[in-house]
Amino acid sequence: MDSPEKRPPTRERILDAALNIFSAKGFHDTKLDEIVAEGSVSKGSIYFHFPNKEKLFIALVDQFADLIERRAKEAIAQEAPGMQRVRAALEAVLETFGKYRRPAKLLLVQAVGLGSVFERKRLEVNDRFAQLIQIYLDEAIADGSIAPVNSHIVAHAWMGAIYNVVIQWVYTGEPSQEDIMDALLPLLLKSVDYR
Repeated sequence: MDSPEKRPPTRERILDAALNIFSAKGFHDTKLDEIVAEGSVSKGSIYFHFPNKEKLFIALVDQFADLIERRAKEAIAQEAPGMQRVRAALEAVLETFGKYRRPAKLLLVQAVGLGSVFERKRLEVNDRFAQLIQIYLDEAIADGSIAPVNSHIVAHAWMGAIYNVVIQWVYTGEPSQEDIMDALLPLLLKSVDYR
């Protein structure tokens, strides 16, 4: 038997188990007992950390969104100010989605149509990333890299384009990450008259 020091914390085991089961069966067909068995935890432990299945699912969405944001910010921090940061962030996001396809599919595909609670969470995550894009668009406007635009609207339009391309890619594996970058980045940059 594993010693307590070697086992991941209970909350982490629950999230890992939930990801496995939700990914395999979908939200509606997943039973808490399956997560209990997969994570080697008690049902009481699940309810201690998550009052219901919806909160558990939302915790997975938050965990994945945090990972994507962290990776994008790490990539951005390595670049000089300007539009090169946008490219670095987009590459980091695509690499993260590619490496973690199961949670990406859960967030982008399965969370759609699960009801108003999930839709609000999805919109919250979308707004969070649009705000990140807006920060760097505003920076590019300030340094003269792009003409003045309504960065709030442009950031949301970019999110729509990125979201739809990434859904296609996560679901089918096509087009390749390189093809996405080669097609999407010039389109996004042209939309803001990047100089």
